Amino acid sequence: MHYRRLGRSGLKVSEISLGAWVTFGSQIDDKIAEKLIRTGFEGGINFFDNSDAYARGKAETVMGKAIRDIPREQLVISSKVFWPTMEGPNGRGLSRKHVTESIHASLKRLGTDYVDLYFCHRYDPDTPVEEVVFTMNTLIQQGKVLYWGTSEWRASQIAEAVGIARQYNLIPPTMEQPQYNMLHRRRVESELAPLCETYGIGLTVWSPLASGILTGKYNEGIPEGSRASMKNMAWVKDDITPERVEQVRQLQDIASSIGLKVSQLAIAWLLRRKEVSSVITGATKLEQLEENLAAGDAIDKLDNEILEKIEAVLHNDPAEED
Repeated sequence: MHYRRLGRSGLKVSEISLGAWVTFGSQIDDKIAEKLIRTGFEGGINFFDNSDAYARGKAETVMGKAIRDIPREQLVISSKVFWPTMEGPNGRGLSRKHVTESIHASLKRLGTDYVDLYFCHRYDPDTPVEEVVFTMNTLIQQGKVLYWGTSEWRASQIAEAVGIARQYNLIPPTMEQPQYNMLHRRRVESELAPLCETYGIGLTVWSPLASGILTGKYNEGIPEGSRASMKNMAWVKDDITPERVEQVRQLQDIASSIGLKVSQLAIAWLLRRKEVSSVITGATKLEQLEENLAAGDAIDKLDNEILEKIEAVLHNDPAEED
C-alpha cells in the first residue's frame, strides 16, 4: 500500500480506502463488514469512509464495532453531515445546530472521541458559508474533528469557504469528495483540478467503478442483487447504456492486454492523478477487496501507449455530464 498526503496537509491516507456507502448496515451482513475492515486494515488501508446518512446511521454503528480493537491512532475515520437524519426543520443541512448535533451522534455511533475527516456532504444554500466555516473551526478547536472538507461542492463554493477562512484566520477546508471515474470525469479534471493546485485541496474520490459498471458486471444485463437491481439505486440503470457497455468491453480488452481486470485498470487510472489523495472503494466480498487492493501496484503498467488507448475509448462520451 502507498500513502499520500491529504492535499497539502501533513495527514497521510492510504491511496486506496474502504467506504461504507450502500454496503455497511444494509447490503451486507455486519460480520462480513467487520471482516472487510480488518482485511483492508491488514492490507494497508488506514482510511475508512462513512456518513451519518448511510443506512440511517447503522453504517457508522457497524464500523464502530469493527474498529474497536484496532489502535485508533492507526486509523483515519471520516463521516459526513447534510442529509436529513433527525426530525423537524433543523434535522438536515449545515446549520450550526444540525452540524453540532450530528457530530455528537456520529461520534457516539462510531464509538470514538473524534473523526479525522468531517465532510459537508453537500452545499447548503440555506446556510451562509461563514456559518459553516466558523462551525467547523469550532469543532476542530474542540478536538472533535481534525480536518474538515466538502463533498460535491462546486469549485467556486469551495473557494468562497477558503476565502472566508483566510479572512478570519480560521482553518480552511482540506479535502473535497467528488464522484470521479472513467465515465464521470469532466468536473474533476476541468473545474476541481485547478482548485486543488491553487489551494492545496486533496480529493478523496467516490464511485471509482461507476457503481459497478466498470467491473463489466452489467455487460450482459442486470444481475440480481447488484446495485442497479436495488430500488434505492434505480438511477444506476440510466447509466447502463449500450454505448457505455461497449466502452467497458473495449476497456476490458485494454486491461487484459496488461494482465489486469477492468476494475483494476479503472482504479489505477484514477491514481495517476496527483490531485487524488485516495480512491474510496466499496466491496461486498473479500475477493473484490483484494482485487481493489492490487490496483495500487498497477499504476506502472499505465504507460503513454495504454493511456492513449484508454483516452481513445473515453474521449467521445455523449453521456458525460457537465
